[in-house]
Amino acid sequence: MKNLKPFLMFQGGIAEEAMNYYTSLIEDSEIKNITRYGAEGPGEEGTVIQAVFSLKGQEFMCIDSHVDHDFTFTPSFSIYLTCDTEEEIDSLYNKMMENGKALMPINNYGFSKKFGWLVDQFGVSWQLNLPE
Repeated sequence: MKNLKPFLMFQGGIAEEAMNYYTSLIEDSEIKNITRYGAEGPGEEGTVIQAVFSLKGQEFMCIDSHVDHDFTFTPSFSIYLTCDTEEEIDSLYNKMMENGKALMPINNYGFSKKFGWLVDQFGVSWQLNLPE
C-alpha cells in the first residue's frame, strides 16, 4: 500500500475555488498540483481533473466531477481541526460560516473549551475544536 488521502469530489467546477479558500484560511497549507481539463473535455475546460492540496500537512485529493450526481458531501464525514487559540477557532468558524450552515453552533459542549461543527459554502463538513 502506497498512501491514503481523503478525496473530495466537487460539482459545478468549484474545486479550485475551494482549495484556494481552504489554503488561504489555514496556515501551513498549499496546493501541491492541479491537472485541468483541456478543450477536448470531457469536463469543462480549465476545471480540475485531479488536484492535491495539503492543510496543516494533511494531503487531500479532489476533482471537479464532469458528471452531475444526485449526491454531494455528507456531514457524517468531516474534517476535524484542532485549534490553538480562541481567536483562531472564532476566526475560522466565522469565516467558514459565511454562506455556510451550523450543525453545532460554536459553544462549550462539555468535552472541550469550544467546539463548532458546520458545513461550509462548498458543502464540506468541518469540526473545529479548541481543547481545554
